[in-house]
This record gives sequence, structure tokens and C-alpha cells, in this order.
Amino acid sequence: MTQMPHSAACRIVSGAEYVEQITALESDRRTRSAFQDLVLRIAPPGAALFDFGAGPGIDARFYAERGCTVAAYDVDPKMCEFFALHCRDLMEAGRVTLDGGSYRAFLARKAVEERGVDLVTANFAPLSLVADLKELFAKFHAITAPNGKVLASVLSPYFLGDLRYGWWWRNALRLWRHGRYCVQGSQAPIFRRRLADFAAQSAPYFKLQRVFRGLPPRRGQTANGVDVSAGARHAWLHLTTGLFMFLLFEKCELREPRSPP
Repeated sequence: MTQMPHSAACRIVSGAEYVEQITALESDRRTRSAFQDLVLRIAPPGAALFDFGAGPGIDARFYAERGCTVAAYDVDPKMCEFFALHCRDLMEAGRVTLDGGSYRAFLARKAVEERGVDLVTANFAPLSLVADLKELFAKFHAITAPNGKVLASVLSPYFLGDLRYGWWWRNALRLWRHGRYCVQGSQAPIFRRRLADFAAQSAPYFKLQRVFRGLPPRRGQTANGVDVSAGARHAWLHLTTGLFMFLLFEKCELREPRSPP
């Protein structure tokens, strides 16, 4: 999935041009660093990661250089082309693998991992380009280990900086009533979802456990986020100062359907 820098949301930006833009702004660099640091805190040493919407491979390379093995997927051919060049040495060493192709083909493809994935990562909001998250979480459930997790960076509907835009006000009632809304982006509709909608969309495969501001922690502090597993009603107040929010999901054990008596 091509994750678009918000500074260039009027048209599709991919490959080398995307890298140039997404690394130009200090805010984007800080957001990426905060997500990467959180991944390293959550993932066990030597973890098997699956990088969904991997883009040009910036994150995949970062994780692999720190001891993880990374399987990556992106739907955009230009992103995959840049990824293959950027991570070529790690791919040759077997530390990184890349999968492309259509999104429907990705969902239909059977998992071939010998060991389950410890952590699925999705940085810079690829999940915000997906209309039906339930089938995606079903896929994540199929490829993850029993204690697997998903850490996703998504666009926050609570960001106060968006209140200056007419599209936010036009969709505010829809967000309140239905838990989500979408606006047309250059590549696809872009979805903004409340925490409750993410919790509902991920069930029964995963449970939304914690939510973090999509910003580096303040000096001297650790990013612990807010525990929403018990239904914290005011967690959204923690998310008003950043364009992104980081969501941590924990895998659920699916119950076998009962046989009829």
C-alpha cells in the first residue's frame, strides 16, 4: 500500500519520490522514529515481523539491521521496485523477503511461514486505505504465532489540527454516529475510524489492547500508551495532538464452533 505523505496527498507519490518527501519533514521523521522505537520495545529479540504496506522498505531495513527477520508486502509496483534496491543486500542474506501483487491476491494467498509471525507492523497508515478491516485482521490472524500482535499507525480522527478543514466538519456527525468516515484521496478513499470501530473491526481475531500517540514521548518519559482493553472511555483525549495514532492489537484464540446436539 502506498502510504502518502500528508504534504502530498493531492496525487499519488511513490518510489523514490515518496522517499524524498517522507524524509524531508521533521514531523514525518519523528513519527517514523517513534513507531520504530515502539516496534523494538514490543517485538521479542530476533522476532519474525510482517511489514504490511511496507512502502520503499525504510522500516523493513531498520528492523532487519536490528536482528529481526522481515517479510514485507506492498501493492504498489514502484514501491516494490525501490524496496528491492534499498534492501537488496538483506534480501540476498535472507533477512528480508518481499511480496507484491494485488491486495485480493494477498488475502487469498495461503500462509507459507514455517514459524508464525511475532508482530505485524503497518507504519504510516496503510490500514487507513482499507475499507474492510475484518478480512485483513483474519489474514493477520492466519499468519501470526499464538501470542502474535499487530502494531498499526493509522490516521487519527481526533487530531485537533484537522478542525480547520471543511471536510472534517462535514464528516463529524458521521464519525459520531457510525464510528468512521472516508474522504477521497488520490489513490483510494481514506478512512478515519474511532477506537471503538477499530475494536469492532478487529474482532474476533484480535483485541485492541493499547493506544499510543503517534509522536515521540516527551523527554524523560516512556511511551506506555493508554490501556483500552477494558474500554477506557476517554482514551481519545490522549490522541488530539498528533495526526497519527499507534494501535496495539493482541491475538485472540478463536473458539471452535460447537457441534449440534
